[in-house]
Amino acid sequence: MQPLPLLAVVMPCYNSAAYMARGLDSVIDGAGERFGQRIEVIVVDDGSADATAEVARGFAQRHPGVVRLVQQDNGGHGAAVMSGIAAASALYVKVLDSDDRLDPAALQALLSTLDSFPTDGQADVVITDYIYDNVRQGSDRRIQYRRCLPARRTITWEQTARPRTGSYFLMHALAYKRSVLVDSGLELPRHTFYVDNLYASVPLQHTRTLHYLPVPLYWYFIGREDQSVNEAVAVRRLDQQLRVNRLMIDELATDAVRSHALTRYLLHYLSIATSVSLTFCVLAGTDAARAQGRDLLAHLKAADPAGYRAYRRSPMNVILSARGPGSHRFIRTTYRVVRKRFGFN
Repeated sequence: MQPLPLLAVVMPCYNSAAYMARGLDSVIDGAGERFGQRIEVIVVDDGSADATAEVARGFAQRHPGVVRLVQQDNGGHGAAVMSGIAAASALYVKVLDSDDRLDPAALQALLSTLDSFPTDGQADVVITDYIYDNVRQGSDRRIQYRRCLPARRTITWEQTARPRTGSYFLMHALAYKRSVLVDSGLELPRHTFYVDNLYASVPLQHTRTLHYLPVPLYWYFIGREDQSVNEAVAVRRLDQQLRVNRLMIDELATDAVRSHALTRYLLHYLSIATSVSLTFCVLAGTDAARAQGRDLLAHLKAADPAGYRAYRRSPMNVILSARGPGSHRFIRTTYRVVRKRFGFN
């Protein structure tokens, strides 16, 4: 009997024909001969108006049984991710945005690790490092987790260290068991950006074990003018950022999470996401945006008192909650210093 693929790489695409081949090539190269038939690549064409489908069909013809194309009417990034998960048959799922790539050697290491798991001891989520690949600055920066996670061991959340300030697991770092994604009831909203925050938090509530592999797997490209992380774009889409933030609050069921360490991490991540939302409320520079920020905090306080207390523990978050031009100038200045230092958008 043919074993299930080890890993499904889901690539959501919208008008991605100009750059998607780089990411697809990186996956094919990483799988190589050893894992060529134990990986599946699912390209989801989310109603593109360019040659995205044609590029995907070319890869499917050259790599039959490995690359598949799923086409759908435009539903946004979240809808494309959900379609990819539904189409997958592999044990694990990794989302690769169409302008990003994977490191082939690191992918080989991940596939070897997945293949080594005993059938009764597969980790619920595998965490790997990722790279901020900032083409404007001509630099890259590796995000790793050695200080909070023991490497190359399948552990429970209680064996993790307290998360450091600013340390959290983005979608780029995560490879979930497909069964965890399905059983979690994850439903990403349509026509909404920033849903990766939900992907990185909702299924995580349903994990018990994790495995950290310290390899630089995901290369996160930064530099296109129309990227959702671009500051001007993020300000224009503030309503979507706030919508996702509210959904994170509403979806966080800490009473149902059995691990104290996992609960602590989820509150930490929610606090960071809320800080980002409030920062962009200030950067927007309008009374309406600042009022939206106050409404978000009021919703957090009412819906999740534990989350609100976690948020208020940070001195920076207290400043974010303050009113007045002095605090807003401080927030804008701090944001620009941090952005220049770390090159995250």
